Amino acid sequence: MNGPHDLGGQMGFGPVAPEVAEPVFHADWERRALGLTLASGALGAWTIDESRHARESLHPAVYYSASYYEIWIRALETLLERHGFVTTDEIEAGHPLWPGVKPKQVLRPNDVARVLARGGPCNREVATLPKFQPGDRVRTSNEHPTGHTRLPRYARGKTGTIEAVRDGFVLPDTNAHGKGENPEHVYTVCFDGHELWGQGADPALTVSIDAWESYLEPA
Repeated sequence: MNGPHDLGGQMGFGPVAPEVAEPVFHADWERRALGLTLASGALGAWTIDESRHARESLHPAVYYSASYYEIWIRALETLLERHGFVTTDEIEAGHPLWPGVKPKQVLRPNDVARVLARGGPCNREVATLPKFQPGDRVRTSNEHPTGHTRLPRYARGKTGTIEAVRDGFVLPDTNAHGKGENPEHVYTVCFDGHELWGQGADPALTVSIDAWESYLEPA
């Protein structure tokens, strides 16, 4: 979707200014926000793609005024309410009022290190052969879905070159909405800076993105 998160190529937001010696957390509540998000994700009620989409779906006025972990918490409230673990009045009250849905699983303290080390691999076997090979010229689709997608807006309808063929991976566009994993081949596609940003771009600039097969067609 063309949400507030899709900032590539957007103007008016000022320069990117990395923070020198940036701490992992700027406040204790951020540490807790990360822990709550990971523990809630381990309940098994939603996928990482649905979680991303919940953040993308925040109102732009909320998204742009929120800090990084505030975005996480606001999206987590949406997910917990959507799947029946909490209600709006409970969020406002700050404590349980109703039984809520029983989770499929619960992340126990002794299991945290093992679960984090395992991660959440999304690579999958794909029955078909890749449609493209390194060196092929391709064009990305120029679609603007209302749901989740990992094709950034600035790279839609653009022509580039296949740089590498990757493994098969879960298709986020369907997985975010409970429509199955539908794994596809993923490709690294390289674009010339002029193709993305116009004639004013640095002539030496190239940008590479990882794109699912359904995002691409022969150029």
